[in-house]
Amino acid sequence: MVRLMVSCLLFSGVILAAAKPHVVSFGKWTPVKVFSGSDGSKINDMKVRPLYVDARMKEFTFGSAHEITEHLFVVRRIVRVNDSLPQEAAAIPRWAWQPAGWLEVDRVSGRVSGVSLPGFDPESSSASWYRDYVAYCGISDDEKKTIAVVMQLGQRKPVLKKSLGEASGDAGAADCAEPVWQRQPARVMFVARPDQKLTFSVRSRAVEAASEEDEGTE
Repeated sequence: MVRLMVSCLLFSGVILAAAKPHVVSFGKWTPVKVFSGSDGSKINDMKVRPLYVDARMKEFTFGSAHEITEHLFVVRRIVRVNDSLPQEAAAIPRWAWQPAGWLEVDRVSGRVSGVSLPGFDPESSSASWYRDYVAYCGISDDEKKTIAVVMQLGQRKPVLKKSLGEASGDAGAADCAEPVWQRQPARVMFVARPDQKLTFSVRSRAVEAASEEDEGTE
């Protein structure tokens, strides 16, 4: 009888712990300077804010969050890296802000995890979200070409990965405009150059080039 009571108490404790709601929130915005470019000479003024889960700071973020469901959202991550040189005997590290990828945040479980985006360049890629799909211009593995990518959250492989031509030096994917989404039917348009516009229809987990007739419809 005693063993049964103890087991019931332990089991009840596990259920209560599992059912405990998590509180996900953002802190205040703070202005910072971000150094970028191949030589670090480019300076951008940005605003960052911390991400908290149950009042514990998890990550620093910037930009607007994208709501996927009422329980799930994604947001850009930014990190502080130690920029001190080995020969510098500074007591306090020299911290520098560096844009990173995207975070997936689950309000129910309180889980914060990184989103895998092949070819995504944190300094030059502009991601455009629609539902659980994200479209962006990235950089090929050899860093020589700009690529159009469409990923579905939770999938390992892109539903679209297409070369858009040679990458232009330090610009990376910056010479490609932020992709534009359209619903009913769902499709996305990439503009790498004024004369290069590619539209793709998204159907389930497949993406195919839209026909001229499709591109003319609303």
